[in-house]
Amino acid sequence: MKKAAIVGAGIGGIAAAIRLALKGYLVTVYEANDSFGGKMQEFWLGKYRFDAGPSLFTLPHLVDELFEMAGRKPQAYFTYTRLNPITHYFWPDGSQLKAYADPEDFAREAAQKLGVPEHDVREVLASSKRLYNGTADTFLHKSLHKTGTYLSADILKALGCLSDLGLGTTMHKANAKKFTDPRFVQLLDRFATYNGSDPYQAPGTLNIIPHLEHNIGAFYPKGGMYAIAASLVKLAEELGVEFRYTEAVEQIVALAGKVMSVKTKHGNYNADVVVSNMDVVPTYRKLLPDHPAPEKTLAQPRSSSALIFYWGISKQFRQLHLHNIFFSEDYKAEFEHIFRHKTISPDPTVYVNVTSKQEAADAPPGCENWFVMVNVPHNQGQDWRQLIAATRASVLKKLSRMLQTDIEPLIEQEQVLDPLQIERHTSSFAGALYGSSSNNMMAAFLRHPNFSTQIEGLYFCGGSVHPGGGVPLCLLSARIVGQLVPAVMPIEDI
Repeated sequence: MKKAAIVGAGIGGIAAAIRLALKGYLVTVYEANDSFGGKMQEFWLGKYRFDAGPSLFTLPHLVDELFEMAGRKPQAYFTYTRLNPITHYFWPDGSQLKAYADPEDFAREAAQKLGVPEHDVREVLASSKRLYNGTADTFLHKSLHKTGTYLSADILKALGCLSDLGLGTTMHKANAKKFTDPRFVQLLDRFATYNGSDPYQAPGTLNIIPHLEHNIGAFYPKGGMYAIAASLVKLAEELGVEFRYTEAVEQIVALAGKVMSVKTKHGNYNADVVVSNMDVVPTYRKLLPDHPAPEKTLAQPRSSSALIFYWGISKQFRQLHLHNIFFSEDYKAEFEHIFRHKTISPDPTVYVNVTSKQEAADAPPGCENWFVMVNVPHNQGQDWRQLIAATRASVLKKLSRMLQTDIEPLIEQEQVLDPLQIERHTSSFAGALYGSSSNNMMAAFLRHPNFSTQIEGLYFCGGSVHPGGGVPLCLLSARIVGQLVPAVMPIEDI
């Protein structure tokens, strides 16, 4: 029986393991940490439960299809509900807006609260939908590094959208051209952060992202985001996948241009196929030190990272929902701090995720579990101790002012996650959450492919390779690997 080795039990690696098991491989996943999930972990602080990493769930069909491929009903493993509203937005001038799930309701809310014409809101969402539907099959669902992608019928749809994709302008300029209200422009610009980019540099192409949230929908999985990884591991184990924890791969062994095995502290394990779910930079630097690395690809500018405060709050706030955004006064200055000055703005936009709004058991009665995140630069030797202290103070000041409550005395439990820890615990190079940024029009084509052009049998998935970072794109990277790896036994729709 042919063997497949997966490096890393992040969400992309788990999904790749399932797909290769269904293609007839004997699959083993090697994970450096003592559990699965990668960034998708959970933990408790006293009586408060937290999802450590990703907090937004979109494109749930990408999870469902893994169960359906295996002949299982997804609902037997995990369930989810569609959010309404999706996000509650707060601006420094006191204005607020609830992003309702229904596009018509959202348009009415924007008109009532911000004075934005309903028609313009409906049109921008319709445009995002058209562009996504026209390009996703080519640019997200397939390898961009295979000739067949450009010979398929889907390329005709993509070509038909090129003039509207905004390749020649930035995301911010495209949004500012459509809307005069700076608050609504800021709302649209923030979708650049979904892949760790800067809306003032990133191409207008990224304006396809709102479609995922505002047309398809945002969802909450019962049990939190960690339940996604847990349910997929359960499926993988049922399919015969073996997970070996606290057993990091130390080397991918290749001879004569072909994968032979992976080496861990316990020895060499033969493999016909190796899929690295580790960030592509340490994959080459640490696991393939004797093989030429694609230096231009590895040198691409990194995405932003995150600074997260996990706070157990001894009060409930009725004005908060699951997802909440407290915007900065000067969005452009905030991104200049991150990408130009490599530091954190003294007035950052603050994201507050409160899962106890969906599951009361995540916090004690009368309390809430706050996941408080600020976008920050990836690690380049900054004084993180000083930055964390200063940012904590500015975040508390902002939230206290905008919620009209002194927040610090309410903090019963606290833990912090910074770029240094992100790199240490997940091997994300420099703590960048999404691999390379998308701050230029060719970024999608400059990402590392899902296969090696030098070593037969070596493949790549996860947030640092095509099509990008975030849960949906990591799942798509695993799907692409499933398309590329030859089957041991015939199976349809891998």
